[in-house]
Amino acid sequence: MKVLIVEDEPRMARMLQQGLTEEGHQVDVCGRAGEALPQAESIAYDVILLDWGLPDQDGVSLLRTWRGRGLRTPVLLLTARGSTGEKVVGLRAGADDYLVKPFDFDELLARTEALARRGGGAQQPVRRAGELEVDLGRQVLRRGQVEVPLTRREFALLEALLARAGDVLTRAELLAQVWGEAFDGSPNVVDVYVGYLRQKLERAGAVEASVESVRGLGYRLRLDGGRPA
Repeated sequence: MKVLIVEDEPRMARMLQQGLTEEGHQVDVCGRAGEALPQAESIAYDVILLDWGLPDQDGVSLLRTWRGRGLRTPVLLLTARGSTGEKVVGLRAGADDYLVKPFDFDELLARTEALARRGGGAQQPVRRAGELEVDLGRQVLRRGQVEVPLTRREFALLEALLARAGDVLTRAELLAQVWGEAFDGSPNVVDVYVGYLRQKLERAGAVEASVESVRGLGYRLRLDGGRPA
């Protein structure tokens, strides 16, 4: 499984990450909602383990945002709140299952694996534009026998551009989608990563796709042959 843990308590996050890794699963950890929001939308996780209490936004609100944007990845909500009413709130917000702290790791593992088998998946495994393929699970560009891996940010940027191929996205829109609403660095980071992405597209021989600058506005992904399948 590919699992995202959204947990701000370091000890709990380490325990979950270590346990799942020892079971052979691939695990990423986020400690804040602002970080987890774009990451879950840009990487095809099998399951998300989401803590209710996060420092910048509660987990239920984050979950509602994901579901409102169409994210279908199964979510196991972790919380110290055990009342029936609170469980109902979490499930109605879009949680697929609910586990009250403290819990037994074996039970968490069994529930997580059950959710992964049930599936849901936020995106299709591969998107294509002509001979160019974007492997969402492995985060690589592929054209023929050539594969070029993307970093997490490069992949998130490409996904944002792919979702609205042909449309202009402003730097502010790209910053919000790729770096999160809480990002307070320089907007020029978008220009830097567009440069990285262009280099990767060139390395892949992606003649079908190019990232165009639209002066005074932002960037758009041009695809010869129309939108990706």
